[in-house]
Amino acid sequence: MSAADFSRDLEAHRGYLLRVARLQLRDEALAEDVVQETLLAALSGSGFSGKSSLRTWLTGILKHKIVDAIRRKQREPASASSFGNLESELAIEDFDALFGERGDWDAEPADWGDPEAALGQAQFFDVMDFCLDKLPPNTARVFMMREVLDLETDEICKELGITANNLWVILYRARMSLRQCLEQNWFAGQGASR
Repeated sequence: MSAADFSRDLEAHRGYLLRVARLQLRDEALAEDVVQETLLAALSGSGFSGKSSLRTWLTGILKHKIVDAIRRKQREPASASSFGNLESELAIEDFDALFGERGDWDAEPADWGDPEAALGQAQFFDVMDFCLDKLPPNTARVFMMREVLDLETDEICKELGITANNLWVILYRARMSLRQCLEQNWFAGQGASR
């Protein structure tokens, strides 16, 4: 692949990378900088071997750039939390209907077949992005920080100014909402409907 083709392929992923960076950093200028650093690192390095998709490889680079940016921000003087009002995102009662009186599933989750096989399909990530976009912004941000960026509980709590209990409630809400969305939009018809 020529350098021009590779550069064009990288640019095609800019929108996705910027969306992830904005969600995590909540700072437009910093998000732009982090995405730019990611694309520059991809262009200057020869690390792409084709063993994963280009998007996965770029997301890995972006993850490290975002974590670096978050850690730099943590070293700056403390300011008011940008996390906003958590009350609406901490309530978990709307999921009570999924469980019986003893705490077991009221209706068992749908059979997902072979979920790992779904990860190999590009359309799955489109549906996953769709489901993430349906989450409340702070819930999606917490989920991405924990599950994509692999940040530790202490780091997330410090960055967002929340307690560990709040973090676990938000993660619970995110996982339950994503499970429902993926069942409806992917596993019910293996990506046929959305």
